[in-house]
Amino acid sequence: MAAPTEIAGRYRLERRLGAGGMSTVFQGTDRVLERPVAIKLLAEHLADDEAFVARFRREALAAARLQHPNIVQVFDSGRDPDSGRHYIVMEYVDGPSCADLLREQGTLDIDQALAIVRDACHGLDYAHQAGVVHRDVKPGNLLIARETGAAKLADFGIAKAAEQTRITQAGSVLGTAAYLSPEQARGEEAGPASDIYSLGVCAYQFLTGKLPHEYRSLTELALKQQNDQVEPIRDFRPEVPAALDDAIRVALRRDPAARYETALEMARAVEAGARGESTEATRLLAGAGAWGDDATQALDPTRVAPAAPYEPEPVTPPVAPQQRPERARATAGRQLARAALLLAAIVAIAAVVLVATSGGGGVQTPDEQTVHDQVDALKQLVRDHTRP
Repeated sequence: MAAPTEIAGRYRLERRLGAGGMSTVFQGTDRVLERPVAIKLLAEHLADDEAFVARFRREALAAARLQHPNIVQVFDSGRDPDSGRHYIVMEYVDGPSCADLLREQGTLDIDQALAIVRDACHGLDYAHQAGVVHRDVKPGNLLIARETGAAKLADFGIAKAAEQTRITQAGSVLGTAAYLSPEQARGEEAGPASDIYSLGVCAYQFLTGKLPHEYRSLTELALKQQNDQVEPIRDFRPEVPAALDDAIRVALRRDPAARYETALEMARAVEAGARGESTEATRLLAGAGAWGDDATQALDPTRVAPAAPYEPEPVTPPVAPQQRPERARATAGRQLARAALLLAAIVAIAAVVLVATSGGGGVQTPDEQTVHDQVDALKQLVRDHTRP
C-alpha cells in the first residue's frame, strides 16, 4: 500500500528520507505550527502486533519527555484514522547522519569525531538520568545539524518497543550486530553501559574507518567478538593521542562494569584524551600493564595508560580455587565458554541477517555468502565445539 500524503489531518508528507525493516521516514510539514518535521511511519505488518503497539506507545511517551539539544525531539505520535498507520512526528534535522559522513569521507577528523562523541555522551547522560536507554546507538542514528554542527541522537524507544515482538521471538535481534554490546548479544537487558559500548564502537569507526571486529562472514564475526583483542586506534591513525586511544577502548571493555560508569564520564575522558591527558576514570579502568583483566586496579595518577592491545575479559568469571578442584573448574569454564560462543554466533547471524534485509545504512554485511551457507557454517561450528 502506498504511503499516505497526510497524517492525522495535520502533517503533510513531502519526500522520503529513508526506510528500514520497521519504518519509513519522511520529511514533512506541520500545517498547524508551520514548521518542518520528520515523520516516521511504522511498517504496516507491525500494526497487527498488539504487544508491540502497546510498548511502542509507552516508549514514544518516554522519548517525548526527553528535551535536550543533543536528542532529536519527539513532538507527537499516534495512529492515523484514515490509513491506520502508526506514526511518530519528530524534530527535522537538516543535515547528514554519521553513516552518511563515513560513506563520504571514510574516516572523520579527530576534532570532528571528538565533537560528535562528546555531544552524544551528553545526550545519553541526560536520557540515562531520566531512566531511558537508547539500545540502538549507531552512526545512522547520530544526526548532524547543518546550521549548528551539533550531533543529535535519534530513534529513542524503537529498540525497546521491538523487544520480545514476533520479530525477536523468531530469533532476530534489532539493530546492527557490529554495534551491539556483548551483553545485548547474549540476550541480556541493555543498560546505560550498553549505550556506552555502542558509542565506543562508533568512535572507533569514526577514527579508523573500521569496526573493532572486521569480518567477512557471520561466523567469523561471532568468533572475533568472543576471542579477539581490539587493535589500538593508533595502529591505523598514529596521529591520534595515546590517551584518546585508551579512553575510547575503555568504552569497549567486554564487562559492563569495566566501562565508564556514566556517559558524562566518557565525555570527560575523550576530551582529556584529545589533549593527551587521561582522567582518573580512564587510568582506573584501563588497569595495569597492557590492558589486563584487572579493570579496577588504580595506577599512578601521573602515568597515562599505554595504547597497547586491548585484552578482553574472560567469557566466564573466575571461580575461587577453594570453591572447586582445579580440574572441575577448568572443565566448567570450557563448557560455559563454548555455550557463550555458540550463543553469540547465533545472535550475530540473526542480527546481521535482519539488518541486511532491512536496508539500513552504514552496515557491513557478509560478502558473497548466502544465509544458507552461513547456517551450514554455524552447524559445523556447533559440531566442532561440542565434542568431548
